Amino acid sequence: MMSTAENPIDATLIGTAPAAGSVTQLVDGQLSVRTDAGLELHDAQTFLSGTLAATRSLTLPPFSAAAPLPGGAAVVAEGSRIRALGPDGATRWQLSHARWHGGHRDPRPPGRPAVSPDGALVSVLVPTPAVDERAAILICENPPRHRYARDTLLLLDAATGEIRARRPIGAISSDVTQRWHPDGSLLALSCWTAWYSWSTWWIEPRRDGLHIRGGTTMREVIDFLPDQGRVLTLRRAEGIAHNDDRDELASHDVAADDPACLFDLGQLAADRDNDEVAGAFLIDAGHVLVTGRIYLPGRPVSMRHWLCDTATLRPLGRLRYPVAVGGDVTPLGDGSWLTRDRERLHHWALP
Repeated sequence: MMSTAENPIDATLIGTAPAAGSVTQLVDGQLSVRTDAGLELHDAQTFLSGTLAATRSLTLPPFSAAAPLPGGAAVVAEGSRIRALGPDGATRWQLSHARWHGGHRDPRPPGRPAVSPDGALVSVLVPTPAVDERAAILICENPPRHRYARDTLLLLDAATGEIRARRPIGAISSDVTQRWHPDGSLLALSCWTAWYSWSTWWIEPRRDGLHIRGGTTMREVIDFLPDQGRVLTLRRAEGIAHNDDRDELASHDVAADDPACLFDLGQLAADRDNDEVAGAFLIDAGHVLVTGRIYLPGRPVSMRHWLCDTATLRPLGRLRYPVAVGGDVTPLGDGSWLTRDRERLHHWALP
């Protein structure tokens, strides 16, 4: 008998577009595309119909990470500063900080700034050079050596760059994932520290500062479930500690630390010892798309996509596509998503 995870679910192909860069979902009918040269804004309908005609283009320095602001502007994190660029590329404000390294010879931020849903606030992480070397972590072994204490989370005014709030975070980050709740009431922050895995917090911005409501470890935030006080996380097998090689999808009540619901993603694997979970993506309020690499004997590695229920986290079935897909998935916020096949992006919907 076929398991529920292998029930075929046919994805509906809506359209195909050229893969110009890394696509990010935006509001107000626009998408942002990060290219080698910078950041482009596109009308979503025009872009998804296959026409590349950027409405705005901003040139960015190498290794920077950018997030769009309302009106065609953008906030950019660089190796030693954060700044806002207007639609014309002019700098509106700038905030300097210590240089990031994170094991890279060229300083670079660990991730993108996160703009609140109303466009008024920007959350961004900055490094903290260590004063007391005994309490520091050595990030780069090769000269010049760089030692850091805990990172600092900043909440900035998107219009002026003014620091509204700051809080030390228990991580020395090489990678960062941030998600705002749709109503702007909470921020989920995940930081990956070498040899320590992910640390994740749910943070509430208040008038008197940034308050941690709860959190988890070894799990990266995926997204908030809309209109609910729940957040989704993904745990990948890392082998950092003894017997911790587990792939799990979890949902959390923001008022508690322990997962409210948990699903062992190893149940999707053909071979638990070799198969790998690649990612998880919130498609809509009821569905999570999980991707994984499957290693079948004598065959090339294959990428599979499963659809899971957000309430139970259990698989509803395996998505079946008429064309090749990889592990790169971009949810568009309307129940549809993009996959990449070499130089093409495919636009999908559920049947």
